[in-house]
Amino acid sequence: MRLLKVATCNLNQWSMDFDCNLKNIKESISKAKESGAVIRLGPELEITGYGCEDHFLELDTVNHAWECLKDILLGDWTDGILCSFGMPVLKGSERYNCQVLCMNRKIIMVRPKIWLANDGNYRELRWFTAWKQKDQLVDFQLPNEISEALSQKSVPFGYGFIQFLDTAVAAEICEELFTPIPVHADLALNGVEVFMNASGSHHQLRKLDNRIRAFISATHTRGGVYMYSNQQGCDGGRLYFDGCSCVVVNGDMIAQGSQFSLKDVEVVVAQVDLDAVASLRGSISSFQEQASCKTRVSSIAVPYSLCQPFNLKLPLSSPLKISYHSPEEEIAFGPGCWLWDYLRRSGASGFFLPLSGGADSSSVAAIVGCMCQLVVKEIANGDEQVKADAIRIGHYTNGQFPTDSKEFAKRIFYTVFMGSENSSEETKTRAKILADEIGSLHLDVSIDTVVSAFLSLFQTLTGKRPRYKIDGGSNVENLGLQNIQARIRMVLAFMLASLLPWVHNKPGFYLVLGSSNVDEGLRGYLTKYDCSSADINPIGSICKQDLRTFLRWAAVHLGYSSLTEIEVAPPTAELEPIRSNYSQLDEVDMGMTYEELSVYGRLRKIFRCGPLSMFKNLCYGWGGRLTPSEVADKVKYFFKYYSINRHKMTVLTPSYHAESYSPDDNRFDLRQFLYNARWPYQFRKIDELVNELDGQKVPFKESSDREKMCSTSDGGGMGVVAAGSGNPKAGH
Repeated sequence: MRLLKVATCNLNQWSMDFDCNLKNIKESISKAKESGAVIRLGPELEITGYGCEDHFLELDTVNHAWECLKDILLGDWTDGILCSFGMPVLKGSERYNCQVLCMNRKIIMVRPKIWLANDGNYRELRWFTAWKQKDQLVDFQLPNEISEALSQKSVPFGYGFIQFLDTAVAAEICEELFTPIPVHADLALNGVEVFMNASGSHHQLRKLDNRIRAFISATHTRGGVYMYSNQQGCDGGRLYFDGCSCVVVNGDMIAQGSQFSLKDVEVVVAQVDLDAVASLRGSISSFQEQASCKTRVSSIAVPYSLCQPFNLKLPLSSPLKISYHSPEEEIAFGPGCWLWDYLRRSGASGFFLPLSGGADSSSVAAIVGCMCQLVVKEIANGDEQVKADAIRIGHYTNGQFPTDSKEFAKRIFYTVFMGSENSSEETKTRAKILADEIGSLHLDVSIDTVVSAFLSLFQTLTGKRPRYKIDGGSNVENLGLQNIQARIRMVLAFMLASLLPWVHNKPGFYLVLGSSNVDEGLRGYLTKYDCSSADINPIGSICKQDLRTFLRWAAVHLGYSSLTEIEVAPPTAELEPIRSNYSQLDEVDMGMTYEELSVYGRLRKIFRCGPLSMFKNLCYGWGGRLTPSEVADKVKYFFKYYSINRHKMTVLTPSYHAESYSPDDNRFDLRQFLYNARWPYQFRKIDELVNELDGQKVPFKESSDREKMCSTSDGGGMGVVAAGSGNPKAGH
């Protein structure tokens, strides 16, 4: 046997906070060494933080990274342990995303990333160059200060692996695993047994399985020990890096870290038998044949042994059942942990939420409540950092600290119901009950006097007073009256968030939370600069269908039973008067259901469909229910209002990224915001195709594949709602 103990880790790094990052790195090395590990792997770009973005273009960022690495290497941190550190490196005039492999206070090699992530939320080609010389290692002159401190002038730089006396180890950096021809394939044929993947992978609902399957696939037919390390937490932006560092051997998961956690450092340790890797490879004839004619990869010889012989005191790690969270748990824990990181690092004293009693704002409130529960639980488990942060934020004195989530919520969470003459008693009551269940400090405010003052001013200026449509007013009047209510609420929310701490003799300020969901953003069903305008939004990239499922889950698992009643209530903005024969409903106003919106969003973003392609796909997906002409009307209606309201995405509140069809204009979904909303060419093509299909009298039958594409994540069918006359939240 060749027994090898390895350690990988989840680190909660903060972009550009070198002190924080260096502290976490050192703590992870200490824990790895205490466990007896001889390899320690950290996340991609862990020294700087992954999310530095254009700060990577600054020489200071690169220089500070070298200074931190020097600090590590001048101490005893790397004595007897191979450490892989992620940092940017300048070679000549090129900047590379690198893993620096170190041991015994020396740099063994610098491994630049070969394939860069450059889609979705990733923009690595903006800051880094991909290493293209795969056939050789080159000599890299270390910066003078580093060279003098380490008494080491140069190191190998490029694509290669380290050959120890008893095994071979190599790096594979994040995106390289997911390419059509991953680098671990050639490395395995060259005898590499241990692969170290440093990653900066963010959370997305239902995404973890794809990642883990890639680890398993990498070693199932090739053999090997696959180590994966990831950041965990909010490092300063919209993304939550969701950890799940793990170790896979020959296709079996043997160690797995948490996906969501408040811990700054989590080390995952596994003991493996490398002879099991050699045995598997020797049993696969095709592997032997391909290895005999492989393309040779450069290596660096290190005269050092990493393995231990057979010893019953060194038990092997056994295969375990892979742990996955349900989507409902992901919605609770991901945004909850993201909010905690944002709160403790922003300097704020808490959160402020306009709580309407509807599904969206109630989801946000429940997530904050979940965050409070996680904080109290982590303190009970002995996490001193979480305890210190909670004491500071909650302003505890005399040795006190949070022991009850409701008590903690009352210190750091304000909710307010901002009602008007159009609000119902039901939503007002729901908001109050939920606030009591969570523990927030709740207020009930009427905005009618403020609305009346604005209308009186308008009447003084113009001589006219607008009326609601149900009272005989026009669509323009109706929209204006709704928008002024929405915008007053936004102004009042920020005023209360800044002044209520002062009123209650608390220092600091409160962060205003938004509560618009991804479907409303896609459709533009929100007033520009209303309560969707906030400091941050934990649900801005989560669809309505998932939120309703989350509410049902949270009613049971978080203990907020009032969410059951909130979930079944029809979604309504409550911006128009309630009459015996009329009640405003979101889906009627939008002219489409939330379920349909999810389908449009997935086709537009994930499947990259323009109007014509979307029409063709939906003819298959909805052909059993709708005629081609009806499908065409729905597609045109969606694209009309999507393009009219796209400008709202330019001021969208920074939102937790969770959904693959998010319309976030700032990072994820880069498109114009001034459209010809008539789409004359595209809609004409649809009309021509409809006429052709009507002439052929083609009997449409739903295709199972297309139906799956054109359904929401929970597999529900599409409802049909008559198109409304306008968008009550669509004002500029």
